[in-house]
Amino acid sequence: MKKIIIASLVLTSALLTSCDEKDTANVSKITNYPIITVSGDDPYFVPQGTTYVDPGAVAMEGSNEIDVTTTAAGKYRGGTTLDTNITDEYLVTYTATNADGFDGTANRKVIVYKTGDLVTSIEGVYTCTISRNGVTPSAAYQNIKYIYIWKNTDGTYQISDAFGGWYEYGRALGIGYITPGGKIAGDIPSNTFTFPGGPLTNVGFGGTANITDVQVNPVTKKIVLTCAWLAPPATSYTFVATLTQVQL
Repeated sequence: MKKIIIASLVLTSALLTSCDEKDTANVSKITNYPIITVSGDDPYFVPQGTTYVDPGAVAMEGSNEIDVTTTAAGKYRGGTTLDTNITDEYLVTYTATNADGFDGTANRKVIVYKTGDLVTSIEGVYTCTISRNGVTPSAAYQNIKYIYIWKNTDGTYQISDAFGGWYEYGRALGIGYITPGGKIAGDIPSNTFTFPGGPLTNVGFGGTANITDVQVNPVTKKIVLTCAWLAPPATSYTFVATLTQVQL
C-alpha cells in the first residue's frame, strides 16, 4: 500500500509540472502603445515667408515619455518637407515607437498662406460652396475648408481643385479625386481672364475639364469660378464654386 501511494504522488507531481509548463508557454505580455498628444493649434496657419516653429507633440508609453520623430509633406504641391516659402496645406506627422516596436502616430495640419487683396492678387485660403449643374448644394458642399489659390513663378495663379472640393470633400473621396492644374491669368480689376492650364482632368474619374470663367469681387472677398467637365463616357457637368477668402 505504501508503494502505491508513493507512486501516485510521483505521477501527480509530474502531471502538475507538465501542465504548468504548457500553460505558461504562450502567455502574452502587456504592451503600452504610444499615446501622442499634439501641442498647439491644429490647423496651424503660417504666413508665407515667415519662420515656422513646430509646437511639437508629447508621446507617452504608459507613464514614461518617449521620443517623437516628425515628418511633413505638402498636400497639393508635392513637397516632402514643410517649406514656408511655398503656399500649401502640409500634413505634419508625429511618430513614436514603444519598447516592443509598436508605432503610434498623430497629425497636425499646417497651412502656409498668402492673402491677396483681390485687386492685385487673388492668392489666399478660401472656404467654398459648390454647385453642380445648377443644383443647390447640401450641407456637405457648403463652407468647405479649404480651397487654395497660389501664385506661380510665371505670374499665373493656380487653384488646388478646379471642382472646388466637390469630390474631395463633398463626396468625401479624398485627394485622389481632385482636378488639379487649373491656372488663371489676366487682369483682376476688369475680370478678364484666360486659363492656360487646360485641359484638365479629374485624378480619379478622368474626363476633360476646363475653367471657363472667373469673377472676382474685392468688396465681398469672393471669387466665383466656373469649370466645365466632360466626364466619361460622355456626361457633361458644370461646377460653380463660390470661394470666400479667409481673412488671416
